[in-house]
Amino acid sequence: MKVLFVHDRCGEQGGAEANVRQSAEGLARRGDDVALLHGEETTVGIERFRAAFPTRFAWSAGRDAAVAQALAWRPDVVYAHKVAEPAVLAAIHAAGARVVRMVHDHDLYCQRSYRYFPWSRKICTRRAGYACALTCGVLRARGGLLPVRLAWPGRILRGLEQARSAQRLVVASAFMRDELTLHGFAAERISVLPIGVRPAPPEEISVHDQPLILYVGQLLRGKGIDALLDACARLPAASPWRLAIVGDGSHRGGLEADAERLGLRARVTFHGWMTQEAIAPLYRQARVAAVPSLWPEPMGMVGPEAMQRALPVVAFAAGGVREWLDPGVTGELVAWNDRDAYADALARLVADRALAERMGRAGLERARALFTVDAYLDRLRDLLSRESVSRESPA
Repeated sequence: MKVLFVHDRCGEQGGAEANVRQSAEGLARRGDDVALLHGEETTVGIERFRAAFPTRFAWSAGRDAAVAQALAWRPDVVYAHKVAEPAVLAAIHAAGARVVRMVHDHDLYCQRSYRYFPWSRKICTRRAGYACALTCGVLRARGGLLPVRLAWPGRILRGLEQARSAQRLVVASAFMRDELTLHGFAAERISVLPIGVRPAPPEEISVHDQPLILYVGQLLRGKGIDALLDACARLPAASPWRLAIVGDGSHRGGLEADAERLGLRARVTFHGWMTQEAIAPLYRQARVAAVPSLWPEPMGMVGPEAMQRALPVVAFAAGGVREWLDPGVTGELVAWNDRDAYADALARLVADRALAERMGRAGLERARALFTVDAYLDRLRDLLSRESVSRESPA
């Protein structure tokens, strides 16, 4: 089977890019041919992407020519991921290619991408429409002369209409399936395919020997690290807890200021971005993992990744988190933005090593049973094969 991946980037950046690369590597190991039609190249992980995709077509050098060359490669199925250029997918659909579309996040139907209201951060449950211009019509600008820009819902609505041309859509959680059905997609055309997590090596499995709370992820507003800091400020003063924050992002400066204001700088360490090897000792020492996201996580794979390391997880009940966190068994699920309850859950696990070990081991068993890479790749290959053009070929 020949699979043409389509994605905005060639190189590492976030979870979508990791999924694109790992899926291609897994399909290639199973004997399939893969190629990548892409936009810009990133500066991180580019060599790994080039190794995963020996055949590449870059539309940054000329969109029409790149799409034509990619289609001349004669893929059996096109596996589209995040594509900001509507003309790319329009050309692919016009050529009659079979398209399976992976919906990673809320970009398809939310012009802010985060699916919560900008001022209150309350989660939005509305269907995208022209009323979005009233609530989310002014967005922060990245670059340009002005700090804000105007957004008109027409672009999102056109993108939704284009997505309906795909033969099948793939999501990582039932929550995301429900978001798509809210926006008019037929449930029978949506496949829920939980993404696999690679098993952690022994040196990353927690021994829960320190009262360390660990956060791993981007430092963005929707990730709720400010809520985590606020909850930590409510922990008992006599508790010896510490907080390690691993990751970087646009809100790092503000979060460091929050830690100072709350009197937490002696207990909180901002490590910045770290390699997986560098994080290993923190996983090993930590007693609990914090997933304080206030935006509705499409899946929140950082949680299963922590579970693979035998760490119990404390998270707000938002989005797809409910599908992997078993409250009272593998961690604690706290009502959205209830910071007192979040502090109470952290305090229990920090103070009770035996409880942390018991929940952590239950989480490890659950992650190994439900989120294996091999099972994910087998299901993905079966899905792409069933949707490929070869299905329509004469026997």
